[in-house]
Amino acid sequence: MGVHLIVGAGLVGSTTARQLAERGERVRIVSRSGRGPHHPRVEHVVADATDAARLGDLATDATAIYNCLNPAYHRWLTDWPPMAAALLAAAERSGAPLVIAGCLYGYGAVTGPMTERTPLAATHPKLRMRADMWRDALAAQRAGRVHAVTEVRGSDYLQAQSIFSFVLGKPLLAGRRAVVPAPLDVPHTWTSVNDMAAMLVTAATDRRAWNRAWHVPSEAPLTIRELATRFTRAVGAPAPTLATLPAPVVRATGLFSPMLRELQTTAYQLRRPFVMDSTAATTTFGLRPQPLDDALREAAVLLGGVPGRPAGASDPHPAAA
Repeated sequence: MGVHLIVGAGLVGSTTARQLAERGERVRIVSRSGRGPHHPRVEHVVADATDAARLGDLATDATAIYNCLNPAYHRWLTDWPPMAAALLAAAERSGAPLVIAGCLYGYGAVTGPMTERTPLAATHPKLRMRADMWRDALAAQRAGRVHAVTEVRGSDYLQAQSIFSFVLGKPLLAGRRAVVPAPLDVPHTWTSVNDMAAMLVTAATDRRAWNRAWHVPSEAPLTIRELATRFTRAVGAPAPTLATLPAPVVRATGLFSPMLRELQTTAYQLRRPFVMDSTAATTTFGLRPQPLDDALREAAVLLGGVPGRPAGASDPHPAAA
């Protein structure tokens, strides 16, 4: 039996590793820290994701290679190119399909629901880079250098770092007002990390998924106000109190807050409807998104607590991540 080589041990990589292990697959998860889920079928390896030779060695017996990396956003322009090149080289050397955990940034600003056929029209260098990574991988496959490539694209995560975790989750759990650097009533698609992992596994193991991009099955879009209300109801927190941070204040605050400064690059995603259509994946593979309330309850635990318990306190019954 071959091994599923997952590069990147963040929440997406770790959740994918856990899902594969629970299916009875062998998993090798690679990170600089050697971390990842504890499971008898999961092997932890310390390695640098820019080391193409090392990744090639680790991929020798790979059934599939998963790019689950997520460098710091302010370092995308410097960190992504060598990482993407190393993973592509490992796929070329091993013959294993390469599956990329992608995002919607490559589309740029859109005027309607996004499908996998929406042009990758982003012009900002950081956003265009994500589109170029996919174009490079697909070109390598078409040239016969790589056996198969697939990109799985999700929207803002509910359980991992996103505007939800940054500005909504913690204050709402504590019963405080959440100040949001975006309009409150614009429809937006939100993706569960569990659904991203399930689509990655499907993309790696089902040949019908190869050599094209797929959108992660996700619940119907919600505005920030609707999401906040749904979150507080799901976890038993007080009804949400929300306020919008005006754009000029966001820009001024960005001088001191790296997170808010970087948010300006993708502010268009929150100022107008940003809706992802995942019909192709649901009809082709029969996948369905995780129930929203379940995902929100998991998010509450991952944010450091549940209502009535201080952030950071341990939960005796943690939800699966």
